[in-house]
Order: sequence, then C-alpha cells, then structure tokens
Amino acid sequence: MNVILRDDSGHIARLVLNSPTNFNALSFEVIAALSAELTAIAQDDGIRVVVLAAEGKAFCAGHDIREMQSARSDSDGGRGAYERLFAACSAMMQQIVTLPSR
Repeated sequence: MNVILRDDSGHIARLVLNSPTNFNALSFEVIAALSAELTAIAQDDGIRVVVLAAEGKAFCAGHDIREMQSARSDSDGGRGAYERLFAACSAMMQQIVTLPSR
C-alpha cells in the first residue's frame, strides 16, 4: 500500500495521507514518502498548488506513537531514533514552507 497518494490535475498536486488505520500518523515511512513527493513537486515547474489531504476519519494523528515506543528498546532508550524521526519530520515540514512560488 502506498502511504502517500499523488493526484495531479492541471497545476494542482493533491497529496493524500493514506494510512487511515493508524489515523495517518507520521511514521518514518510516511515522512519519507511525503518528503520524496515534495522534492518531486519542487522540481516540477507545472505544479503551482499543493493540497494536503487524508483518507479516513482523521487528517493526521501526529507522530506514530507505536513506532516511537518500539524504539525505546534501543541501547540509548530510543533517543537516537527520536532524534532521527524529529529531524526527518522537521526537514519535511521545511520542504513545505520552502516550495517554490510559481
């Protein structure tokens, strides 16, 4: 299953969070997939608008707590995994605000 769906219509790219069973939580997988789509959109001169949407009952529940809890078994208590997760999420969020204006 693709965790991010992309549908372009003219100059509009619609990105859909597609993990409704966990309320579209921001896992490493979702963040990476969204980041990849944002990178592609930034390089696509034909896209002028990006719409973020979601499947299911919730837009996004925030970070994937189950994934974060499983990282606590790491030798550092999950600290390294948390730092990587938050760094990836912050970088992805910055991609949104720095998309080229067209």
